[in-house]
This record gives sequence, C-alpha cells and structure tokens, in this order.
Amino acid sequence: MSLTLHSHPLSSFCQKVLIGLYELDLPFRHNVVDLSDQTQREALLALWPLGQFPVLTDEARGVTLPETSIILEYVEQQYRTRGALLPVDPERALTCRLRDRFFDLYVNVTMGKIVTDKLRPAGQNDAFGVQQARAKLETAYAIADAWLEGSRWIAGETFTLADCAAAPALFYAGQVAPFERHERLKRYYARLAARPSFARVLAEAEPYLAMFPG
Repeated sequence: MSLTLHSHPLSSFCQKVLIGLYELDLPFRHNVVDLSDQTQREALLALWPLGQFPVLTDEARGVTLPETSIILEYVEQQYRTRGALLPVDPERALTCRLRDRFFDLYVNVTMGKIVTDKLRPAGQNDAFGVQQARAKLETAYAIADAWLEGSRWIAGETFTLADCAAAPALFYAGQVAPFERHERLKRYYARLAARPSFARVLAEAEPYLAMFPG
C-alpha cells in the first residue's frame, strides 16, 4: 500500500481528508498519531517540522505532503480510478477551491478559536477574541446559507472538495455556535451527515468525541 495518512480521527482537518479518500475509494494506511506520545510526536515532526496533521506520505513516489486541500488534489491527480472532488470546468473548479478555503479559514479555524479558549488556564481566557470569533462565524454562516440557494451541495449539484471541508467544520462549529436559524445551511448539513463517507468518519471519531472541549 503506497499511501499512508498520518492523522487523528478527532481532528476536523484530518476528517476532511478522510472524507475525500473515502469518496475516491482509495486504499491507504491510516496511521493514527497520538500527539501526547513523545515518540509519535517526534515521528510526525520528522515528516513535517510544524508538527501538525494530517500529513500524507506516498512511498511509491517518495512524496510527503501536508495541508488538506493539497493532499486531496494530489491523490485525485495521481491515483483516482473513480469519482472526482474537483470539477473539470475551470470556473466551477475556482468556485470549489474558494469555498473549500472559506470553510477551512472562516469556519474551521474560527471555531478553533472558541474551542481552544476553553483550554486556557483560568484567568487567561480571551473573552473579546471569542466574541469576535462568534461574530465571524455568524457572518460565515450567512454567506454559506446564501450560496446554498437552489444548490444541493456547497459548490453546485455535485459533491466536491468544498463539501469535504464543510462537513467536519460545520459538525464542530455547530456545537459551539449553532446555525439552526439558517435553514438552507441546516438542511445542507443534514445531507452531509447522511453522506456515507462523512457518516463513516463520524463513526470512526466516536470513541474520541468525549475529548472535544466544545
């Protein structure tokens, strides 16, 4: 097996890559990394000195890649036998990439600000930063809700890379800042939750969800 994904089932960014790999039906080895284990942490740092997952290694091609969108574009280009995460049409592909980055940067990362604040030592919380993050999430929800008017998936009528990003971002963000009043977004998330690839990812994360501080 040429591909190994170094990740953890609880991580939203790792979940994004797992959804994509399952959508493409690609064989890979999943190396679950426990960052609390010094040996495993050092092994990850040897692959990617920033020490963040996911990281993909491709033994056959001698390639090591961080960053979720790059990983999924790479495996689609090199190994896809069925399905696709990026539209062929250049304009649709640009829309897909924009919305992929949108969910990573403005939903996932923003959600992380709220969650990590809960882990700060007593007296060192950033209440103003959390307030800003909640406002940014609300704006992001409204933007995404508008994009979904007349559309089944976030970048059109087919499931794409952008939906791989949206699913885990909305799963966690919805627990710290619910989006119930955004009807299109709520219905969209229900479709995501019913998608077999995402349902599988959530099932794999289930044993670890009690660790989520949200």
